[in-house]
Amino acid sequence: MERGAIPGMAVEDLRNGWTDQDLAHARIVARLRARGHTLERIAEAAREGRLAYGPVEQILPGGEERMTLDQAAEATGLEPDLIVRIWTALGLPRELDRLSRSDVEALKHVAAALAAGLPDEAFLQLARVYGQALSQIADAEVRLVHLYFHVPLMREGVSSAEIAERMQHLARDLLPLATPIMEHVHERLLRHFIEQDVVGHMELDVDDEEHLSGRVRTSVAFCDLSGYSRLTEEEGEEQAFSTVERLIEAVQATLPEGGRLVKTIGDEVMIVCQDPGALVDWSVGLMSFFPDRPRPRIGIHYGSVLYRDGDYYGRAVNLAARIVARASGGEVLVSGDVVDAVRGKATRHLRFENIGEIKMKGFSRPVVLWRVAAAEQ
Repeated sequence: MERGAIPGMAVEDLRNGWTDQDLAHARIVARLRARGHTLERIAEAAREGRLAYGPVEQILPGGEERMTLDQAAEATGLEPDLIVRIWTALGLPRELDRLSRSDVEALKHVAAALAAGLPDEAFLQLARVYGQALSQIADAEVRLVHLYFHVPLMREGVSSAEIAERMQHLARDLLPLATPIMEHVHERLLRHFIEQDVVGHMELDVDDEEHLSGRVRTSVAFCDLSGYSRLTEEEGEEQAFSTVERLIEAVQATLPEGGRLVKTIGDEVMIVCQDPGALVDWSVGLMSFFPDRPRPRIGIHYGSVLYRDGDYYGRAVNLAARIVARASGGEVLVSGDVVDAVRGKATRHLRFENIGEIKMKGFSRPVVLWRVAAAEQ
């Protein structure tokens, strides 16, 4: 306190008691000290307002009475080992002997979901998806508020106490809005994917053996920017990334019915779609949005993939990734399996050019590739 580690707090203030904000700052100081930071360095960071985000923690649940893992198991009816697996799948901190009342209430919802008939393995996969998605959301919320709210206040020279107060007010205003927004988006997307699943079962041949093993037959596309590394060197990271953002926005805005953006990795986008013809159509059309360098390139394969934890794995995915690596900017390359799947359908507006058998890294047999473009009018 005397060294300024807790802003605005002096020894004589102890007579009047500690405020919630003081206690929150004290917890932050204790954590930073445990990580080896000196009081002088902590005090400097506090004066600069860099620790002002910390007191927001006190308006979040989790500070109440704690329970042990065995107590949680008794309260929920879940086996301790299953609770550990669920907690790990969700990616939550492994503080299983310090579970809060709200943690236990959440586990009761899990127990109800399992009691309703959802298999343990299915729930664990859902838990991994929930954990990964919500971790990304929470990380984005913190980082974006930091970049667009916290840092500007520091640059303006606002006092650390005022920054902390503004941050708390912002959190109190925004947190109650996050849940209903996410609930609405979840319900809308759930309705969409239920519709897609029903349509998919009607239009595609269902292989019972594949479905029982967690496999689905779908088309997989990878799309990235040709020459992205060189663009980064020539134009700088921010300019290059703005091009990536434009690509991702174009993909999201134009995806065909039934198409889904699975993930982005750097400048690369992975897409799945049960209808290979629609995915090929979309890929050729996407090129018209990027007439100038750097242009996207796309590789597509159609086959059986393993579905786990909201993602797709297996030979078909690996092959699609290899195919895009063989494409040039502005090109759409597809495997022979894609051509076989769309043969006889309405593809007169497209031109398919057989470019021969290509040896792919990691694959024992060459793969026949086709270049697809819009047919000349």
